[in-house]
Amino acid sequence: MTSTQLLPSDLMVRLERLSLGSGKRVAGMLQGKRRSSRLGSSLEFADYRAYTPGDDIRRFDWGVYSRTGKPFVRQFMDEQELMVSLYVDCSASMDFGGTEAEKGNRSGRAAENKLLFAKRLAASIGYVALCSYERVGAYCYSNRLDGRLPILRGRGAANRLFQFLQDMPSGGEGSLASALGEPGAIPRLSGMTWIFSDFWLNEGTAEIGSILSRLAGAGQEVVLVQVLSPEEIHPELSGDLRLIDSELNTGREVAITGRVLQRYREELAHYQSELRKTASERGISWVTLSSDMTLQEAVFGVFAGTGLIRV
Repeated sequence: MTSTQLLPSDLMVRLERLSLGSGKRVAGMLQGKRRSSRLGSSLEFADYRAYTPGDDIRRFDWGVYSRTGKPFVRQFMDEQELMVSLYVDCSASMDFGGTEAEKGNRSGRAAENKLLFAKRLAASIGYVALCSYERVGAYCYSNRLDGRLPILRGRGAANRLFQFLQDMPSGGEGSLASALGEPGAIPRLSGMTWIFSDFWLNEGTAEIGSILSRLAGAGQEVVLVQVLSPEEIHPELSGDLRLIDSELNTGREVAITGRVLQRYREELAHYQSELRKTASERGISWVTLSSDMTLQEAVFGVFAGTGLIRV
Protein backbone atom coordinates (compact mmCIF):
# COMPACT_ATOMS: atom_id res chain seq x y z
CA MET A 1 0.00 0.00 0.00
CA THR A 2 1.22 3.52 -0.76
CA SER A 3 0.77 6.43 1.60
CA THR A 4 -1.22 8.36 -0.99
CA GLN A 5 -4.17 6.01 -0.48
CA LEU A 6 -4.92 7.94 2.70
CA LEU A 7 -3.09 11.21 2.06
CA PRO A 8 -2.38 12.80 -1.33
CA SER A 9 1.31 13.49 -1.92
CA ASP A 10 0.82 17.24 -2.38
CA LEU A 11 -0.88 17.46 1.01
CA MET A 12 1.91 15.47 2.66
CA VAL A 13 4.45 18.03 1.46
CA ARG A 14 2.44 20.78 3.17
CA LEU A 15 1.97 18.73 6.34
CA GLU A 16 5.74 18.32 6.71
CA ARG A 17 6.02 22.04 7.46
CA LEU A 18 3.52 21.96 10.32
CA SER A 19 3.74 21.12 14.02
CA LEU A 20 1.17 20.28 16.66
CA GLY A 21 -0.07 23.12 18.82
CA SER A 22 0.44 21.39 22.13
CA GLY A 23 0.91 23.65 25.12
CA LYS A 24 2.66 20.92 27.06
CA ARG A 25 6.32 20.71 27.88
CA VAL A 26 6.99 17.03 28.24
CA ALA A 27 9.84 14.91 29.51
CA GLY A 28 10.50 12.02 27.19
CA MET A 29 13.27 9.49 26.82
CA LEU A 30 14.52 10.46 23.36
CA GLN A 31 15.51 13.85 22.04
CA GLY A 32 12.98 15.46 19.76
CA LYS A 33 11.99 18.95 18.63
CA ARG A 34 9.72 19.99 21.53
CA ARG A 35 10.91 21.73 24.69
CA SER A 36 10.45 19.93 27.99
CA SER A 37 10.49 21.36 31.50
CA ARG A 38 13.93 19.88 32.05
CA LEU A 39 17.27 21.47 31.25
CA GLY A 40 19.55 19.54 28.97
CA SER A 41 21.85 19.66 25.97
CA SER A 42 19.99 21.31 23.09
CA LEU A 43 21.21 24.49 21.39
CA GLU A 44 18.45 26.71 22.79
CA PHE A 45 19.75 28.88 25.64
CA ALA A 46 17.63 28.88 28.82
CA ASP A 47 19.44 30.65 31.69
CA TYR A 48 22.64 31.13 33.69
CA ARG A 49 23.46 29.66 37.07
CA ALA A 50 26.46 29.91 39.35
CA TYR A 51 29.32 27.52 38.61
CA THR A 52 29.83 24.64 41.05
CA PRO A 53 32.74 22.18 41.02
CA GLY A 54 32.01 19.29 38.71
CA ASP A 55 30.05 21.31 36.13
CA ASP A 56 30.85 20.78 32.45
CA ILE A 57 33.61 23.29 31.74
CA ARG A 58 32.37 23.60 28.16
CA ARG A 59 29.34 25.47 29.50
CA PHE A 60 31.45 27.96 31.42
CA ASP A 61 30.71 31.48 30.14
CA TRP A 62 34.04 33.30 29.96
CA GLY A 63 32.36 36.46 28.67
CA VAL A 64 30.28 36.84 31.83
CA TYR A 65 33.31 35.97 33.97
CA SER A 66 35.42 38.67 32.31
CA ARG A 67 32.72 41.29 32.90
CA THR A 68 31.67 40.35 36.44
CA GLY A 69 34.49 38.29 37.85
CA LYS A 70 31.90 35.68 38.85
CA PRO A 71 31.81 32.14 37.44
CA PHE A 72 28.59 31.15 35.63
CA VAL A 73 27.63 28.28 33.38
CA ARG A 74 25.07 28.35 30.57
CA GLN A 75 21.96 26.16 30.74
CA PHE A 76 19.99 24.96 27.71
CA MET A 77 16.48 23.65 27.16
CA ASP A 78 16.13 19.89 26.92
CA GLU A 79 14.17 19.21 23.76
CA GLN A 80 12.07 16.08 24.07
CA GLU A 81 9.49 14.45 21.86
CA LEU A 82 5.77 14.66 22.52
CA MET A 83 3.77 11.43 22.92
CA VAL A 84 0.82 11.66 20.51
CA SER A 85 -1.99 9.09 20.83
CA LEU A 86 -4.61 8.75 18.07
CA TYR A 87 -7.94 7.02 18.77
CA VAL A 88 -10.25 6.34 15.82
CA ASP A 89 -13.85 5.23 16.39
CA CYS A 90 -14.41 2.23 14.09
CA SER A 91 -17.91 1.36 15.33
CA ALA A 92 -20.69 0.62 12.85
CA SER A 93 -22.17 4.12 13.02
CA MET A 94 -18.95 5.54 11.57
CA ASP A 95 -19.39 3.52 8.37
CA PHE A 96 -21.89 5.99 6.98
CA GLY A 97 -21.96 8.41 4.06
CA GLY A 98 -20.00 8.54 0.85
CA THR A 99 -22.91 7.09 -1.15
CA GLU A 100 -24.75 8.51 -4.14
CA ALA A 101 -27.47 9.75 -1.79
CA GLU A 102 -24.94 12.01 -0.07
CA LYS A 103 -23.70 13.69 -3.25
CA GLY A 104 -26.55 16.17 -3.38
CA ASN A 105 -25.80 17.77 -0.01
CA ARG A 106 -25.97 21.49 0.64
CA SER A 107 -22.28 22.10 -0.02
CA GLY A 108 -22.68 20.78 -3.55
CA ARG A 109 -19.72 18.44 -2.99
CA ALA A 110 -19.55 14.70 -2.57
CA ALA A 111 -19.35 13.74 1.09
CA GLU A 112 -16.82 11.12 2.12
CA ASN A 113 -17.53 8.08 4.23
CA LYS A 114 -17.23 9.21 7.87
CA LEU A 115 -14.81 6.47 8.89
CA LEU A 116 -12.55 7.07 5.91
CA PHE A 117 -12.56 10.80 6.60
CA ALA A 118 -11.71 10.17 10.27
CA LYS A 119 -8.85 7.88 9.23
CA ARG A 120 -7.53 10.57 6.88
CA LEU A 121 -7.68 13.14 9.66
CA ALA A 122 -5.83 10.81 12.04
CA ALA A 123 -3.26 10.07 9.33
CA SER A 124 -2.73 13.81 8.82
CA ILE A 125 -2.16 14.50 12.52
CA GLY A 126 0.05 11.43 12.85
CA TYR A 127 2.16 12.45 9.85
CA VAL A 128 2.65 15.97 11.24
CA ALA A 129 3.81 14.44 14.53
CA LEU A 130 6.15 11.91 12.90
CA CYS A 131 7.74 14.61 10.73
CA SER A 132 8.38 16.60 13.93
CA TYR A 133 10.11 13.58 15.52
CA GLU A 134 7.29 13.07 17.99
CA ARG A 135 6.24 9.61 19.12
CA VAL A 136 2.92 8.34 17.79
CA GLY A 137 0.63 5.54 18.96
CA ALA A 138 -2.65 4.64 17.22
CA TYR A 139 -5.77 2.78 18.36
CA CYS A 140 -9.04 1.77 16.75
CA TYR A 141 -12.01 1.08 18.99
CA SER A 142 -15.70 0.23 19.13
CA ASN A 143 -16.85 -0.85 22.60
CA ARG A 144 -13.34 -2.20 23.12
CA LEU A 145 -9.91 -1.64 21.68
CA ASP A 146 -10.08 -3.47 18.35
CA GLY A 147 -6.51 -2.73 17.37
CA ARG A 148 -3.46 -0.90 18.59
CA LEU A 149 -0.24 0.08 16.87
CA PRO A 150 3.06 0.04 18.76
CA ILE A 151 4.66 3.43 19.27
CA LEU A 152 6.25 4.84 16.13
CA ARG A 153 8.86 7.52 15.66
CA GLY A 154 10.26 9.26 12.59
CA ARG A 155 8.92 10.02 9.13
CA GLY A 156 9.98 6.61 7.87
CA ALA A 157 7.34 5.00 10.09
CA ALA A 158 4.48 6.87 8.39
CA ASN A 159 3.52 4.00 6.08
CA ARG A 160 3.08 1.70 9.08
CA LEU A 161 0.62 4.19 10.53
CA PHE A 162 -1.22 4.55 7.21
CA GLN A 163 -1.37 0.78 6.74
CA PHE A 164 -2.78 0.26 10.23
CA LEU A 165 -5.49 2.87 9.75
CA GLN A 166 -6.33 1.68 6.26
CA ASP A 167 -6.75 -1.95 7.30
CA MET A 168 -8.95 -1.49 10.38
CA PRO A 169 -12.57 -2.51 9.58
CA SER A 170 -15.74 -1.04 11.02
CA GLY A 171 -18.32 -2.83 13.12
CA GLY A 172 -19.83 -3.21 16.54
CA GLU A 173 -21.41 -0.87 19.02
CA GLY A 174 -19.43 2.19 20.00
CA SER A 175 -18.57 2.94 23.62
CA LEU A 176 -15.70 5.29 24.38
CA ALA A 177 -15.97 4.67 28.12
CA SER A 178 -15.81 0.88 27.71
CA ALA A 179 -12.93 1.01 25.24
CA LEU A 180 -10.79 3.35 27.32
CA GLY A 181 -11.71 1.46 30.47
CA GLU A 182 -9.68 -1.55 29.31
CA PRO A 183 -6.30 -2.13 30.99
CA GLY A 184 -3.55 -0.25 29.18
CA ALA A 185 -5.98 1.69 27.00
CA ILE A 186 -4.98 5.08 28.42
CA PRO A 187 -1.45 6.26 27.55
CA ARG A 188 1.05 5.82 30.33
CA LEU A 189 3.16 8.82 29.31
CA SER A 190 1.80 12.34 29.39
CA GLY A 191 1.21 13.85 25.99
CA MET A 192 -1.48 14.73 23.48
CA THR A 193 -4.50 12.51 22.78
CA TRP A 194 -6.73 12.95 19.71
CA ILE A 195 -10.09 11.14 19.52
CA PHE A 196 -11.91 10.98 16.16
CA SER A 197 -15.54 9.89 16.44
CA ASP A 198 -19.11 10.82 15.57
CA PHE A 199 -19.79 10.63 19.33
CA TRP A 200 -23.13 8.90 18.80
CA LEU A 201 -22.89 7.31 22.22
CA ASN A 202 -25.31 5.63 24.58
CA GLU A 203 -23.36 6.91 27.57
CA GLY A 204 -24.54 10.01 29.33
CA THR A 205 -22.37 13.11 29.53
CA ALA A 206 -21.48 12.21 33.14
CA GLU A 207 -19.91 8.91 32.05
CA ILE A 208 -18.13 10.61 29.14
CA GLY A 209 -16.93 13.28 31.54
CA SER A 210 -15.51 10.60 33.82
CA ILE A 211 -13.36 9.03 31.09
CA LEU A 212 -12.23 12.47 29.89
CA SER A 213 -11.23 13.31 33.46
CA ARG A 214 -9.17 10.11 33.57
CA LEU A 215 -7.38 11.15 30.39
CA ALA A 216 -6.71 14.62 31.75
CA GLY A 217 -5.54 13.09 35.04
CA ALA A 218 -3.10 10.93 33.10
CA GLY A 219 -1.42 14.08 31.79
CA GLN A 220 -3.17 14.09 28.42
CA GLU A 221 -3.94 17.22 26.45
CA VAL A 222 -7.12 15.93 24.81
CA VAL A 223 -8.63 16.94 21.46
CA LEU A 224 -12.10 15.63 20.56
CA VAL A 225 -12.88 15.69 16.83
CA GLN A 226 -16.52 14.99 16.01
CA VAL A 227 -17.02 13.78 12.44
CA LEU A 228 -20.57 13.95 11.07
CA SER A 229 -21.96 13.53 7.58
CA PRO A 230 -24.00 16.34 5.97
CA GLU A 231 -27.03 14.04 6.10
CA GLU A 232 -26.70 13.82 9.88
CA ILE A 233 -26.29 17.59 10.26
CA HIS A 234 -29.09 18.56 7.86
CA PRO A 235 -31.20 15.47 7.12
CA GLU A 236 -33.45 15.78 4.08
CA LEU A 237 -35.96 13.01 4.72
CA SER A 238 -39.72 12.90 4.39
CA GLY A 239 -42.61 10.47 4.58
CA ASP A 240 -43.19 7.31 6.56
CA LEU A 241 -39.85 5.58 7.07
CA ARG A 242 -38.33 2.79 9.10
CA LEU A 243 -35.05 4.00 10.63
CA ILE A 244 -32.48 1.33 11.48
CA ASP A 245 -29.86 1.65 14.23
CA SER A 246 -26.66 0.59 12.47
CA GLU A 247 -25.05 -0.63 15.71
CA LEU A 248 -27.95 -2.33 17.49
CA ASN A 249 -29.75 -3.36 14.29
CA THR A 250 -33.06 -2.26 15.81
CA GLY A 251 -35.65 -0.25 13.88
CA ARG A 252 -38.37 2.29 14.50
CA GLU A 253 -41.24 3.50 12.32
CA VAL A 254 -41.16 7.28 12.03
CA ALA A 255 -43.33 9.75 10.14
CA ILE A 256 -40.85 12.40 9.02
CA THR A 257 -42.26 15.91 8.90
CA GLY A 258 -40.74 19.36 8.94
CA ARG A 259 -41.52 19.61 12.64
CA VAL A 260 -39.76 16.32 13.37
CA LEU A 261 -36.67 17.48 11.46
CA GLN A 262 -36.65 20.76 13.37
CA ARG A 263 -36.86 18.87 16.67
CA TYR A 264 -33.95 16.67 15.54
CA ARG A 265 -31.80 19.70 14.76
CA GLU A 266 -32.59 21.19 18.17
CA GLU A 267 -31.70 17.94 19.94
CA LEU A 268 -28.46 17.66 17.97
CA ALA A 269 -27.49 21.22 18.91
CA HIS A 270 -28.31 20.54 22.57
CA TYR A 271 -26.33 17.29 22.58
CA GLN A 272 -23.30 18.96 21.01
CA SER A 273 -23.58 21.82 23.47
CA GLU A 274 -23.57 19.39 26.41
CA LEU A 275 -20.54 17.52 25.07
CA ARG A 276 -18.72 20.77 24.36
CA LYS A 277 -19.46 21.97 27.90
CA THR A 278 -18.25 18.65 29.36
CA ALA A 279 -15.00 19.02 27.41
CA SER A 280 -14.54 22.71 28.22
CA GLU A 281 -14.92 22.13 31.97
CA ARG A 282 -11.88 19.84 31.75
CA GLY A 283 -9.79 22.08 29.52
CA ILE A 284 -10.36 19.79 26.53
CA SER A 285 -10.57 21.00 22.93
CA TRP A 286 -13.66 20.17 20.87
CA VAL A 287 -14.21 20.63 17.12
CA THR A 288 -16.94 19.37 14.79
CA LEU A 289 -16.21 18.59 11.13
CA SER A 290 -18.48 17.63 8.26
CA SER A 291 -17.34 14.77 6.04
CA ASP A 292 -17.88 16.88 2.93
CA MET A 293 -14.95 19.09 3.95
CA THR A 294 -11.59 18.63 2.29
CA LEU A 295 -8.58 17.64 4.35
CA GLN A 296 -7.03 21.00 3.52
CA GLU A 297 -10.06 22.81 4.97
CA ALA A 298 -9.99 20.66 8.09
CA VAL A 299 -6.25 20.90 8.77
CA PHE A 300 -5.34 24.38 7.53
CA GLY A 301 -8.73 25.89 8.31
CA VAL A 302 -10.27 24.39 11.43
CA PHE A 303 -7.25 22.86 13.19
CA ALA A 304 -4.92 25.75 12.41
CA GLY A 305 -7.62 28.30 13.17
CA THR A 306 -8.16 26.87 16.65
CA GLY A 307 -4.43 26.61 17.38
CA LEU A 308 -4.32 22.82 17.33
CA ILE A 309 -1.90 22.99 14.41
CA ARG A 310 0.90 25.50 14.00
CA VAL A 311 1.61 26.57 10.44
